[in-house]
Amino acid sequence: MISIQEQFHRDTERTTADVPRRAFIRKALHGYEVRRDETKATFTDWQQARTVAADIKYDGLNHLDGYLKEFEEKFTARGGKIFWASNSGQARDYILKLAKERQVKSIVKSKAMTSEEIHLNPALEEAGYKVVESDLGEFIQQLMHEPPYHFVFPCMHLKRDEISALFQRELGSAATDSPEELTLIARRFLRQQYIEADMGISGGNFIVAETGMISITENEGNARLTTAMPKIHVALIGIEKILPKLADLALFLPMLATAGTGQHITCYNSMYGGPRQPGETDGPEEFHIVLLDNHRTRLLADAQQRDALGCIRCGACLNVCPIFKNIGGHAYGTTYQGPIGSVITPHFRGLQDWKHLSGASSLCGACTDTCPVKIDIHHHLLHNRRNAVAEKKVWWERLIWFGFVQTMTRPWFLRIANKLAPWGQKLHPLVLGTVFDPVRTWTKTRDFPEVAPESFHDWWAKRKETSK
Repeated sequence: MISIQEQFHRDTERTTADVPRRAFIRKALHGYEVRRDETKATFTDWQQARTVAADIKYDGLNHLDGYLKEFEEKFTARGGKIFWASNSGQARDYILKLAKERQVKSIVKSKAMTSEEIHLNPALEEAGYKVVESDLGEFIQQLMHEPPYHFVFPCMHLKRDEISALFQRELGSAATDSPEELTLIARRFLRQQYIEADMGISGGNFIVAETGMISITENEGNARLTTAMPKIHVALIGIEKILPKLADLALFLPMLATAGTGQHITCYNSMYGGPRQPGETDGPEEFHIVLLDNHRTRLLADAQQRDALGCIRCGACLNVCPIFKNIGGHAYGTTYQGPIGSVITPHFRGLQDWKHLSGASSLCGACTDTCPVKIDIHHHLLHNRRNAVAEKKVWWERLIWFGFVQTMTRPWFLRIANKLAPWGQKLHPLVLGTVFDPVRTWTKTRDFPEVAPESFHDWWAKRKETSK
């Protein structure tokens, strides 16, 4: 069985070799960047908005215990039920137990990355429940038997003809390359699922402590149907999604839309505060919220990196990341891809197993510059690298760095190394992979630079001599 790191190397090798797909992804994300920048320009001061948003999230995280308690009191006062899940197993068990007790047969889900995080769908399906994703992108990925490619644009890597062929195979529809027709095909199928569903499962973009309500933002209206039509609504939300005040949404809703999709605001923005009340004609009979920790408090305890919990899952850092554009979302092998995923995944799933994600970065800083809540993402990648080395030292890495330090701190040794470098380049076949495994060599798709005939130091000395 290969390790997580080895699987990552294999997947990135395969995806980077798919040049047409990479070009398709880059073109799509470039269009996003244009729309985002146009929308950002409508803010009076985008940078000040980022600062305010970061301060609000900082306040929420640093007083998380108090705000979550306030939220619970307000929500349960209206008949809602809260379950505190320390880990993914507890969250799955609670939802499975609830479905069994209520004799649920069919479940419909709107987009919830937390459900991907705890592998909820496989657990429900294994227990015999029919589970259907209602978000169009998530629905397509479910039919593909693949996880989301991007946590905002789940199927952005697929082209129209591929989706058409998928619908022909899975839904028996006619071939079409029209996006509108493809959408209608999915809609006709999904409408029946809403009617049949006994339980609706959603995520939540924000938790508002002041009102005891959750906020869900979407573009398709599927979340409203998922939460309103079934008798039972279950929301699975990470505890870090807290906002102190309802008024905070006046900033965060347009900011999420701008950073995430380049919109002024998403099409549907809904607030949910409890089950159907006396005299109301619609809404679920039961409303359960599962508040998920799953190692979030472990990251919260790290004062240097806790601001990573401020992420609003807009996906902006993925959209500008040169690594994501080339290796794609599936290569990361985890729920949260891209720069922010590379920061938080080692905290959520184990530093040593997932430290390679923090190394898969050019540290260009584009992620930090675009983050709407000013998370210092590329520096956190460096922090993860440092922490991984401090936690478990690797002898050959220590040897390499020892040799580097000895060479760079001794000018005479560096001069000798420069003189010997052209001879050392005769070992080039080793670097090319003719001896070592060619799949893992850096130069398999790159030219190894030739050593200069003379060093800069020698060239400068000659220049000084001739200028006298």
